[in-house]
Amino acid sequence: MPARTSLSLPEDVRKRLHVLDGFSDEDHVKEKLKLVHDFLHDDAQNQLTSLEEKMKSSEISKEDYISKVKALLGKELDLDNGSHVDGVEQNGKTNGFTNGSHKDGDGENLTMEVQEEEEAVKSPTGPKGKGGRRSKANADSKKSPASTRVTRNSGKQPTIMSMFSKVQKRKSEDLNGEVTNGQNEVKKETEEDDSEQSREEKRLKVDSNLNAAQEESKSEIIKPVSAAKTPPPKCQDCRQYLDDSDLKFFQGDPDNALDEPEMLTDERLSLFDSNEDGFESYEDLPQHKITNFSVYDKRGHLCPFDTGLIEKNVELYFSCVVKPIYDDNPCLDGGVPAKKLGPINAWWITGFDGGEKALIGFTTAFADYILMHSSEEYAPIFALMQEKIYMSKIVVEFLQKNPDATYEDLLNKIETTVPPAGLNFNCFTEDTLLRHAQFVVEQVESYDEAGDSDEQPIIVTPCMRDLIKLAGVTLGKRRAARRQAIRHPTKIEKDSKGPTKATTTKLVYQIFDTFFSDQIEQNDKESGAKRHRCGVCEVCQSPDCGKCTACKDMIKFGGSGKSKQACKQRRCPNLAVKEAEDDENIEEDDVQVEKAKKVSHAKRKKQTECKLTWIGEPVQTDSRRQYYTKVSLNEEVLEVGDCVSVSSEDSSTPLYLARITSLWEDNNGKMFHAHWFLRGTYTALGESSDPLELVVVDECEDMLLNYVQSKVNIMYKAPSNNWFMEGGMDVDLKVIEDDGKSFFYQFWYDAEFARFETPPQTTPPEDCKFKFCGSCVRTKEREEQEIPRVFEPLENKDEDSKAFYALACFKGEQFKVGDGVYLLPDSFNFSVKPASPVKRSHRKDDVDEDLYPEYYRKSSDYIKGSNLDAPEPFRIGRIKEIFCHRRSNGKPDMSDVRLGLYKFYRPENTHKGVKASYHSDINQLYWSDEEVTVHMTEVLGRCQVEYGEDLNESVQEYSSGGPDRFYFLEAYNAKSKSFEDPPNHARSAVHKGKGKGKGKGKGKGKAAAAQEPQESASDQTPKVPKYRTLDVFSGCGGLSEGFHQADISETLWAIEMWEPAAQAFRLNNPGTTVFTEDCNVLLKLVMSGEKTNSLGQKLPQKGDVEMLCGGPPCQGFSGMNRFNSRTYSKFKNSLVVSYLSYCDYYRPKFFLLENVRNFVSFKNSMVLKLTLRCLVRMGYQCTFGVLQAGQYGVAQTRRRAIILAAAPGEKLPRYPEPLHVFAPRACSLSVVVDDKKYISNVTRGNGGIYRTITVRDTMSDLPEIRNGAAALEISYNGEPQSWFQRQIRGTQYQPILRDHICKDMSALVEARMRHIPLAPGSDWRDLPNIEVRLKDNTMTKKLRYTHLDKKNGRSSTGALRGVCTCAEGKPCDPADRQFNTLIPWCLPHTGNRHNHWAGLYGRLEWDGFFSTTVTNPEPMGKQGRVLHPEQHRVVSVRECARSQGFPDTYRFFGNILDKHRQVGNAVPPPLSRAIGLEIKKCVIERMKEEPASENVKQENMEVSD
Repeated sequence: MPARTSLSLPEDVRKRLHVLDGFSDEDHVKEKLKLVHDFLHDDAQNQLTSLEEKMKSSEISKEDYISKVKALLGKELDLDNGSHVDGVEQNGKTNGFTNGSHKDGDGENLTMEVQEEEEAVKSPTGPKGKGGRRSKANADSKKSPASTRVTRNSGKQPTIMSMFSKVQKRKSEDLNGEVTNGQNEVKKETEEDDSEQSREEKRLKVDSNLNAAQEESKSEIIKPVSAAKTPPPKCQDCRQYLDDSDLKFFQGDPDNALDEPEMLTDERLSLFDSNEDGFESYEDLPQHKITNFSVYDKRGHLCPFDTGLIEKNVELYFSCVVKPIYDDNPCLDGGVPAKKLGPINAWWITGFDGGEKALIGFTTAFADYILMHSSEEYAPIFALMQEKIYMSKIVVEFLQKNPDATYEDLLNKIETTVPPAGLNFNCFTEDTLLRHAQFVVEQVESYDEAGDSDEQPIIVTPCMRDLIKLAGVTLGKRRAARRQAIRHPTKIEKDSKGPTKATTTKLVYQIFDTFFSDQIEQNDKESGAKRHRCGVCEVCQSPDCGKCTACKDMIKFGGSGKSKQACKQRRCPNLAVKEAEDDENIEEDDVQVEKAKKVSHAKRKKQTECKLTWIGEPVQTDSRRQYYTKVSLNEEVLEVGDCVSVSSEDSSTPLYLARITSLWEDNNGKMFHAHWFLRGTYTALGESSDPLELVVVDECEDMLLNYVQSKVNIMYKAPSNNWFMEGGMDVDLKVIEDDGKSFFYQFWYDAEFARFETPPQTTPPEDCKFKFCGSCVRTKEREEQEIPRVFEPLENKDEDSKAFYALACFKGEQFKVGDGVYLLPDSFNFSVKPASPVKRSHRKDDVDEDLYPEYYRKSSDYIKGSNLDAPEPFRIGRIKEIFCHRRSNGKPDMSDVRLGLYKFYRPENTHKGVKASYHSDINQLYWSDEEVTVHMTEVLGRCQVEYGEDLNESVQEYSSGGPDRFYFLEAYNAKSKSFEDPPNHARSAVHKGKGKGKGKGKGKGKAAAAQEPQESASDQTPKVPKYRTLDVFSGCGGLSEGFHQADISETLWAIEMWEPAAQAFRLNNPGTTVFTEDCNVLLKLVMSGEKTNSLGQKLPQKGDVEMLCGGPPCQGFSGMNRFNSRTYSKFKNSLVVSYLSYCDYYRPKFFLLENVRNFVSFKNSMVLKLTLRCLVRMGYQCTFGVLQAGQYGVAQTRRRAIILAAAPGEKLPRYPEPLHVFAPRACSLSVVVDDKKYISNVTRGNGGIYRTITVRDTMSDLPEIRNGAAALEISYNGEPQSWFQRQIRGTQYQPILRDHICKDMSALVEARMRHIPLAPGSDWRDLPNIEVRLKDNTMTKKLRYTHLDKKNGRSSTGALRGVCTCAEGKPCDPADRQFNTLIPWCLPHTGNRHNHWAGLYGRLEWDGFFSTTVTNPEPMGKQGRVLHPEQHRVVSVRECARSQGFPDTYRFFGNILDKHRQVGNAVPPPLSRAIGLEIKKCVIERMKEEPASENVKQENMEVSD
């Protein structure tokens, strides 16, 4: 072992020791120990600890203990023979005693304090005074018990001194009954620590950790552990770092300053004179104002009083000038200078006195003091206090008015608020908010407590939840402790102006009101005891208070017990927040598909005892079956077409219902064919369905007649002839009376995709009316489509082994030689092996962990927003031949149809690789003469591939004619890696300029007719009229923009409450009437017969609106669990309900509701079910699905729920097939409702016909700008680089680029952004821990790691990784907070429980995609990946707009944050365009069918009868 280094004692400690050297009694030993304790060697500290333990357990007597301690100290101090060793060797423990720390160093006073402390240690079980400091009961002091504290000037004022014993010294209600203050300095560390634990043990915690680490490292001998790894020493009282440049000392009092007792009797304060009665008889404590104050601990360190020190019984004193309570002038004149007032027993806030500033006060044993101005030296500390109080005022007021605000909205509010004059700071930043988060949240909690129990607490708003997570706030602390009395809580006016009551039509109201009240009661019964508390926080563990209204009603407190409310003091804050969290528990990315239980379809039926006789003769006999039209069952006549019930084996299952489509007898007995109905409750509607409503499904089976229970009456409810004008009428919710035998149906239902559609009309052929089943026919048609068929044999091209054909049909499409086809990427490969992007690990191994202490958190290689897993787009081939192999008998094997194809290369498939695709058109291909043979069943669809030179129009015009259009200009030769002119046969197959020539072949059998393509030649497409559209909650117009691009609608009216977005809508749609008011008000006006609103704008009337689209916000009720009465009444008044009423009133032909992905999951999917229920009751065909915008051509993941509805007589649109491939983990789009998994109707799954769009495609052409760039118009400085950029800039030449502006981030945030590396996947974990000079010329600090992190251990260099006591598994300590560091302290603080905050301060990746574009790009917001891939700034408004697919010509309105919000809230136009094109297809289909069937409704009636 190396020679012991001597103790490095500071000069003033040495002097003090020198004075004590002559003495030997116990007090002086303790005093010495106290002086040098922090500087002792580890082993000496360990010995001390064990000595103390032994004394406690009575193994040694007190005298032995004293003598042993004395010997130990003698040994240690002998080592210290004046040699000064550098403090670093002492494990970084430098001295905390600086000059001035013991100004009045009179030995007696010190001794008293030490003695008192030791006593507390010695007799931990001694009586604990209620709140007062422990008196020295067993000390040999002749003074009155309380005088220990105020020995400073004893003797001058005996009268007041004698009062001291009567004054209660402290107001702290110690939760765990710890020994109050004087006990051991370190008790400040945690509130839970056992009071028995001695001071030494605590001090040693850190050292022993270190020793352990040193031992380990010795055994491994890898890297020597430098001693500097111990955390730097902290002051035992105020917990500030002793080596911190910001640690300031109190500069001393003026000579004329008085002690507290003297000062209180000074005639200038003239409250009472020095006669004792005045003071004693004074009811409450006297109140004074103080100015020029400084607060310090007993070592003289200036320190804040609001970080929990007072609550932990640390003695804080203050010096000031005291003034009478009525004096409002903060100057020093007329005041009494006072010194070392205190200790402070409590501090409090008395609310905002009408002005901006809160009044703050101290309570000591003698008086209350209200603070005015601080001293100059104390100003920086006091400014923080005022800052946090003002900050909490802003937050509470903001959240009251904006309960749905996000964290980013709050930041925006804070950053744009100008602090009131007279406070020592000039702006608020995110750092300010995070610094004061604990306090702000506590203020919100106390605000919530004061509110009504049925109001939604603001603590659960999205933004508070994010703040609590990010800053690691402990909830329920204040309430349980009630330590810091807020005397009159902050006065904040309640905002009475809530959302207006929803305007509803009768029908919508009835569904939501009457229907659901039953449901709620039932749910309440079922769910039984709902958890109201987490059980672990301080609040849950505290007892019922017995005072609040809830307690007074409890039986145990003598109440009635009726209200069953929990004690108001014990409303668990964690549970409320957790419930709200569950809401959003399906994150944007990484959604694991929920495993759905398979719903078994087999009906387990029960036979019944019954009498069966045929009525009449068989009408037809074929192959062992004799068909009848009527049968008698138990005296009841059943005929073909009647409906019957069949009972289930399980008596709890409702009766099955079916229509008899035929009756016959064969060897099995008397049979019938059942075409089943499904009860509405078994559809996606679930319990919200009308109990008597059924749907037609394509399920049927043959069964014995003795299964039939009885005849039932099932009627078809057809939409009335005047359906479009019936909206908003008084309707009876009941469709038919419930007599137990009557039911009705309106729709055919597709159980896989949850589609409610008008029942298909299948007219039975005359010859088999009595055995015709529509379900059988449709099922057969579907099966038929799945089988490839060939037609038109080519005789001239016959071979022995193959038979060739000109035409094939598959999945309802025709394929001819020369057509282009899509195949899966694994259908064939290319001869060129392109340099595939190697999955390189982004992790570096040799990272300097001291410089990059958070890098270890990057354990996973997955980077959010990366396209490494994105699949390839479909392969494309051109049909060279269609053939079947001949069997041995020479006949072709028609069951196996094959295609010979020419392969097309995409640019990225050539040797040039991905770079080639970046500049070329997305639909450009290269011809190749490489061939491949595939099975017809592998074909996914047909496309058109033309030689560019053969087109009659420009390539651009041709391409814009729709998807599925590709072109090539060159052929690619893989062998020579060269591009050449295409050969002649590549061109000859093309019908030049004829469009898709779909010749009608001859001799097609019936099977082919079933598969005939829907469209006839494309030139016959009817012209689709533009639908008159009303866009509600239109925002800046993303949804409408996409519909306009699809050419399906013209938005004549838009409603948008938020003025900036409404202005933006007007800028882009000058012809639209934009209403900037509450949609409820407008609907009320229209329903009451008004033609215009108050501004004279014309209101759309019934019959005017043909298409309704919108995305109603749905905050307030959007939780995952069930409704309760509060959330339900919120929902009943929500904009979703208003929006459905718009639909009911106007009865548009098409309806679209867009919302967040979780709309389909809110409240156990109840929100979704009720929405569909409303639409079904109105008579709309409807369906729901989730779409990923990234699959329709934007470089962004954004999953959205889309509900589509179509009026009777229209065709219900399908969801658009994906156009672009996209990262698979962002594409789980199935929805689970009541344990059943629904998928949207896309057949091609995750595939796409085009490659994915990347960040580079999106914005590489935009000029470089700086943080805070604000020029609204600049020039592009260059040509578009990619296909996307060419599209987005538009065909017209546009020299001016608008809105390429970005937020101006604070100096600290800018410095952080500057230090984030440019490598893909970089984020805050790559920040160096260094000091940096900011642009405002201040310096940042290094982040200190002061605690052992239980979860992450130590770094490879032995350094600690924890930044707060919670890393060791204890409660957080406010004193551990750090600010103004490059690595934000809050991220390592809470990282372990939040996936290491991956992505915060993250850069976008050029080859990746945007995370969901947010309304306010914040590096520490929910979506932290908002930094430009190469520039040190957040993304610009224009970059965000492009990530949403807005054309560059699209205008936004307002300031930069308004614009960001408009962009972030919008529906990406490419997504709405794809949906618009699907609606257009439906309209075209209907227009083609219309001449064929004139009166649809008549036939409907016939089928159903």
